[in-house]
Amino acid sequence: MAREANSPTTLGQAIDQIIEALSGLDQQAQITAVHAACDYLKIHTPTKPTTRSDVPPTGSTIDSSVVDQQRSAMDVRALKREKQPSSANEMAALVAFYLSEIAPAEERKTEVEVSDMEKYFKQAGFPLPRRPVVLLVNAKNAGYFDMAGSGKYRLNAVGYNLVAHNLPRGQSSGIPTQRSPRSRKRSSRKKS
Repeated sequence: MAREANSPTTLGQAIDQIIEALSGLDQQAQITAVHAACDYLKIHTPTKPTTRSDVPPTGSTIDSSVVDQQRSAMDVRALKREKQPSSANEMAALVAFYLSEIAPAEERKTEVEVSDMEKYFKQAGFPLPRRPVVLLVNAKNAGYFDMAGSGKYRLNAVGYNLVAHNLPRGQSSGIPTQRSPRSRKRSSRKKS
């Protein structure tokens, strides 16, 4: 039953019903209705105040380029500040994530190479490793990349999830990590 509720047909029908219900209202009433529905469903809405240019004209659909422009407002330096990578391998994954998901359209790419790392490490203000030529090899060995051939690498699911969901460290689940009883015993033995 749960699968049927989330099926594309049902989702499409829900979207059509929402659009139909809102299409007879003026823009301000549409905004109010959407915010009220989101509040009722406990869906977080953007906190920035909506301006006329943010809202598509009545009867039109949201243009994906508007969403892309809002996402690309973040540069690699801001992403680094937000995600706080603690190693060159994490920063390499962050650069690849930035280039595939957030960068302006003309910079987007799914495969990265050493020259990309050098350029975006510098832009982000993150220290370059002593040997940048082995950076992507090390990040691949850490499990964040797959080889794409000719010195190029592609961010894999592990690398994507690291940046999207697990950085900054310690804030992804909200649950503090605890040491196992075995490691506590070892550390207490060392003290005595």
